[in-house]
Amino acid sequence: MFRNHLKTAWRNLINKKFYSAINIIGLTIGLAVGILILLWVQDELSFDRFNSKVSQIYKVNASIGSGVSKQVWGGVPAPVAVYALKEVPGIVNAVRVITSYDYSVFKYNDKILKEDYGKLSYVDDSFFKVFDYKLLKGNINIPFPNDQSVIITESTAKRYFGDANPIGKTITGDSKDPFVVSGVLADFPANSSISGNMLFSINQKKKQYNGKGYWKAMDEDWGNYYTSTFLQVRNDASTRAIGDKLTKIHFEHQKGIKPTDGIFQLQPLKDIHLYNPDGSSAGVQIVKVFSIVAILILLIACINYINLSTARAMLRSKEVSVRKIIGAERKHLFMQFIIETLLCFAVALLLAFGLIYAVMPFYNGIAGKQMQFNLFDVKVWQVIALTVITTLIASSIYPALLLSSFKPINALKGKISGTGNATFRKVLVVCQFAFSIGLIVGTIIINRQLNYIQQKQLGYDRSYVFSLQLHGMQDHYEAIKADLLNHPEITGVTTGDGNIVSSGSTTSDTDWDGKDPNMSFLIHPYGVDKDFINMFKIKFTSGNNFTGSKSDTAHWILNETAVRLAGIKNPVGKRFKFHDTNGIIIGVVKDFHFASLKQAIEPAIFNFRPTTWQMFIKTTGKDSPMAIKTVEKLWKQYNATYPFEYKFLDDDYNELYHSEQNTASLFDVFAGIAIFISCLGLFGLATYTAQVKIKEIGIRKVLGASVANITAMLSKDFLVLVFIAILIASPIAWYAMNKWLQNYVYRTELSWWTLAIAGLAAVLIAFITISFQAIKAAIANPVKSLKNE
Repeated sequence: MFRNHLKTAWRNLINKKFYSAINIIGLTIGLAVGILILLWVQDELSFDRFNSKVSQIYKVNASIGSGVSKQVWGGVPAPVAVYALKEVPGIVNAVRVITSYDYSVFKYNDKILKEDYGKLSYVDDSFFKVFDYKLLKGNINIPFPNDQSVIITESTAKRYFGDANPIGKTITGDSKDPFVVSGVLADFPANSSISGNMLFSINQKKKQYNGKGYWKAMDEDWGNYYTSTFLQVRNDASTRAIGDKLTKIHFEHQKGIKPTDGIFQLQPLKDIHLYNPDGSSAGVQIVKVFSIVAILILLIACINYINLSTARAMLRSKEVSVRKIIGAERKHLFMQFIIETLLCFAVALLLAFGLIYAVMPFYNGIAGKQMQFNLFDVKVWQVIALTVITTLIASSIYPALLLSSFKPINALKGKISGTGNATFRKVLVVCQFAFSIGLIVGTIIINRQLNYIQQKQLGYDRSYVFSLQLHGMQDHYEAIKADLLNHPEITGVTTGDGNIVSSGSTTSDTDWDGKDPNMSFLIHPYGVDKDFINMFKIKFTSGNNFTGSKSDTAHWILNETAVRLAGIKNPVGKRFKFHDTNGIIIGVVKDFHFASLKQAIEPAIFNFRPTTWQMFIKTTGKDSPMAIKTVEKLWKQYNATYPFEYKFLDDDYNELYHSEQNTASLFDVFAGIAIFISCLGLFGLATYTAQVKIKEIGIRKVLGASVANITAMLSKDFLVLVFIAILIASPIAWYAMNKWLQNYVYRTELSWWTLAIAGLAAVLIAFITISFQAIKAAIANPVKSLKNE
């Protein structure tokens, strides 16, 4: 029986090539895109879950400040881990991860290699006991035999030592500090929140405390929030109680702090990729949106299949009736149509696999990931099974029930009207285009927001500015600066300890006359020279700039937000204490955006530093290549052991919105695919309608109807459905995108014409799709049509 059903299904697939092609193409693209999106979603949700103890591991975050200045930091003081193990019940283990910026190049024999910024870390010995990162060579119980040990990743070992065994070999950091390789670590998984190239013993960081500073030792430093601290917690322990206990310990060891100066709270390891420390979305919203998009595209593909299957039901009614008369039961007919769907799906799925393999590199490039489509991977089959089963069920049950339900006598007499089926098809077409219009609206608004970000006036001029670390040039900064300014392609040179594009450190170590003793005031400090503010064209609202004199070391310049939140009236000339220095405010600058537009502008303070570790060079734009060569010559003179590296601030700015740019690119692609699949189905329905009405069209032409009249007759019913879809989709899309824009403090306006453009685009695309087949039917020879009928 099954063999007979399969043979019949194959014949129907071959005999109806046009409809089969439309069904298979729609299903192939729908399945391929659905699987690709769900693979992306699965990858996002899988972050850090490879750790066997993931349910027990928590990251300690710190809530700082109050009111409008409240922030939640991902870094906490170094002693938190030590006291958690000693004094907090329920803690099994603790590990600290501290990003190191102490070295930029390493030397092995005559080979000098640059390590990427932020790819070096200090870690506790418990690192490999808490996490499941695989140590290929070395001892997880004693990962660092001494303080000069280093563990490197497998790919790093390959770069330095080739195929030779790296254990015991010495590499030198910045030509001064030797480290002996004590272990080789398997490269960090792509879905790990922790990554890097080299791990150093945390004892190296401890040595940076010489006992002479304010904080005598690292494990006594409660004032600096720079460690990522992870705790392994017993399953029966209360994370809230642990946070409260850590907060209490903090108050006991740092006298004079306020209740708002460091409230600790725990965040599950499995959440840190998709949620910010304060619990807000860092990516989970996009995961939800893409999950919905995957479902919509699969639904659109299913609707195509259902529509064409039910539309052709009238043409197959006599076939079904004859089968029933000669003894076929309804269950046999039901099985026949299910097998037809299965066969169609099998062909589509095989083609989808090929399509996925072909586009995976392109898809990874847009998504910014390194996903692999491996048919031997169980996780891949989980996604495939979920996609195929749900899609198959959605698209096969109703057509099979409908096609097996005809009454033989009525069908043979031609008394089946199919009106109910037509209504159902219309509902599905409306749903299809409603989904597509929603995606078009989303695409337009996301791209508008990205354009808004690029065009918004930030309050400073970042154009044609590149930055680089000074290293050995720092001691000769003034001479180098004077030399560079003699070149016409360079219009400005300045130094600063922070990147103006993205906010750096924050401190609450401030005081002024009239400050509320219970207030925690957080401010972003910028150590700059006298030319920094002028070169970046930051405007003053009152006061003056630094002059470069020695007295400037006790002068401060604040932004408008700092003055407003501090409540300082007529600030110029007023006392302001920053860290240990009492000074006066000499100027106030207009607010400027030194972070993502998702964040409100926060307080900022400029303090005078004649030279720092970083230099900014402004060029004339067209002469940028020449300016870079000029700087490179000086670099080689002072920094022969370091590779020459620089970065334009425009690139830094774009990196702030890298995920949004990826999202926009993917949305563009998905919206285009959704429209294509929808139009594919519409084209099939238009072809079927023209086929059913071929006699009517012939009669109308004989009676004098023009091509335009017939095209309008065949198109209007479909276009009405598209208009209904616009009315349904517009308010839903408006609401959804308005919610998305709430993530940005500074955002574009939602305009009515956005919906109008999306609707007009949908109507135009639908009309072109329908009219192609309608015109073809309208210009056909009516005599031939009537004769064939």
